[in-house]
Amino acid sequence: MNRAALFDVDGTLVDSNALHVVAWWEGLRQGGHRIPTHAVHRAIGLPGEKLLDHLLGPDRDRSEDGRLSAAHDTVYGTWFERLRAFEGAADLLRTLAGGGWQVVLVTSAKDRELKALRAVLDADDAIAATATSDDVAEGKPAPDPIEHALSLVGASAEQAVFVGDSVWDMKAARHAGVVPVGLLCGGLPRADLREAGAVAVYDDPADLLHHLGTAPFATVGAGGAGEAGATREGGAG
Repeated sequence: MNRAALFDVDGTLVDSNALHVVAWWEGLRQGGHRIPTHAVHRAIGLPGEKLLDHLLGPDRDRSEDGRLSAAHDTVYGTWFERLRAFEGAADLLRTLAGGGWQVVLVTSAKDRELKALRAVLDADDAIAATATSDDVAEGKPAPDPIEHALSLVGASAEQAVFVGDSVWDMKAARHAGVVPVGLLCGGLPRADLREAGAVAVYDDPADLLHHLGTAPFATVGAGGAGEAGATREGGAG
């Protein structure tokens, strides 16, 4: 049985969402767009083009997309040294890997960003593979990134769990037939993650690690459907 533990990175394993919000807000401001930060926050987790679709609409002038994305990358890149992994993130990955799970990162981060994220996460010994939005035709919430991640480790959707912090993560997992688990550390409310399909929601990686024995990982690993693991959740939410 080849079990796959799939993880989003930004806002799930690394505390980076707030930096992304400010970087996108500033990039959009430089492009003459006044978008409130709360709207930007809810778009975080989408790959660049889809994020701009969500915030500016599909009928926008796409000729400026490259400039807006470059502005975000420049601002965000100045903060790499400020990135920090969430408490328990590396321990969670190592515990799952030690239990026979194939750990795969599923992220929209570009090469330079991903290198910085993996450096602060400091758990390369537990990571079997990485799937990025550049590897597929469509990013989240389409199932493509998750399906690609499964193919990298030869796992089926029925034997996989996907952990993320955004509604886009939950929807992508549902579309791929993978059990979705939400974390609150990315800044979205429990109700939003539940509505998007999360079968269980925890505060952060440390909370999920603490409840690993009753989380969906326990039932999927035992050959169940994963829903039973949603009966007990960590955190106050």
